Amino acid sequence: MAQGFFKNGWSKKKAGFDYFFRSLPFEGGYLIFAGLSDLLEMLNRYRFSKDDLKYLRSKGFEKPFLNYLKDFRFQGNIYSCREGEIVFPNEIIVRVEGNIIETQLIETLLLNILNFESLIATKASRVCYAAKGRKVIDFGLRRAQGFGGFHASKAAAIGGVTATSNVMSANEFELEVSGTQAHSWIEAFEDELTAFRKFAELYPDNCVLLVDTYNTLKSGVPNAIKIANEMKSRGRELKAIRLDSGDLAYLSKKSREMLDKEGFKNVKIIVSNQLDEHIIRSLLAQNAQVDIFGVGTNLITGKEDAALDGVYKLSFFDRLDRLKISDNIEKTLLPGKKKVLRHLDKGGNFYADVIVSDDHTKPSVMIHPFSPEKRLKLTGFAHENLLIPVMKKGKSTLKENHVSRIAEYASKRLSQLPEEHKRFENPHIYKVGVSNNLLKKRNKMIKDIRSKFE
Repeated sequence: MAQGFFKNGWSKKKAGFDYFFRSLPFEGGYLIFAGLSDLLEMLNRYRFSKDDLKYLRSKGFEKPFLNYLKDFRFQGNIYSCREGEIVFPNEIIVRVEGNIIETQLIETLLLNILNFESLIATKASRVCYAAKGRKVIDFGLRRAQGFGGFHASKAAAIGGVTATSNVMSANEFELEVSGTQAHSWIEAFEDELTAFRKFAELYPDNCVLLVDTYNTLKSGVPNAIKIANEMKSRGRELKAIRLDSGDLAYLSKKSREMLDKEGFKNVKIIVSNQLDEHIIRSLLAQNAQVDIFGVGTNLITGKEDAALDGVYKLSFFDRLDRLKISDNIEKTLLPGKKKVLRHLDKGGNFYADVIVSDDHTKPSVMIHPFSPEKRLKLTGFAHENLLIPVMKKGKSTLKENHVSRIAEYASKRLSQLPEEHKRFENPHIYKVGVSNNLLKKRNKMIKDIRSKFE
């Protein structure tokens, strides 16, 4: 397509694309937008090397176009929600503007990064919400989709996860790193007590013991208590025990009783093993004695939803609004440059979002995009523009992209989302509408297009 645009003489014709998604993952009520900082960094480094061009030549691409790619740099403008923003279906999250070639070339990169990281950040948010303030550690790298685990750990931190066992991501993104021993450590010694003792000698300031290798209540916890006493005699302290199998609710309560009875009320209990937001909620409903959750596979893979259905669609080209229509009204797009205005109630909580043409001011009424009989008055509400410039002429304008700051912003924004949108069963649908002017523009374009085929 890029070569076709080039050969058609369109390399300087302006275009605009919108990124949005159509349905929420996990049957949830919101999405946390993540991946923007990584996308902008990659766009800053977007190049075609000599080897790239050689390969493309072997696949039939022509020399004039390859010469164009030789000096290619993304020089477009990007308007986006802030990373960590709470967003909803069918509203514009990112708007890309530039020449038709550069805006088309970045499509797959943009979708790959934003869809994946937003999915994982949202899953992490749900897990942390279920944990009710208890720490959550990302244990998922071994089950991640290949190198996707690198960015998944960052996205999980944006969603509220406290630490990760992924040392590479922790190093790159300045995340808190945390991990414990595996069963293989204990199995490698002649007995469990010796394995615990040696570990405590090596790591006296951060000793966490995995207690379920042989028998949690008859061997693991009693041996951990012995080590705790030995450490206490040396002025040290056992930090925690970890449960990784069995009935976690029952075992955590029994372990807590045993530890407390021996005077070790400060020893934390960590649980892991195929956890997700639903299991965590069930454990806490059973009064499980858990201080920290180690969550792996279900977090880092975005299970049960393997992908977010984000799309990237042309909205204007060569000074004209563009529109894709469909027999399915929900897949009919909104034309032209647009922005999203978020309305807040008197308490500062999210109330409704309205999509308007970029050159229009705040409307007094918004209309459901697919059911025009549904309308909502917007008078008397404060509002804010969600789309801000994040890249100008190919240069990032982000002032703050540290993961901890993004996570703080996501947490703040999530606190502004009413609770009924956060529940796991049948969450309340957040209101997203369009202005009357934009709806009229769309309907007129649909009518004009269809009249050509009548």
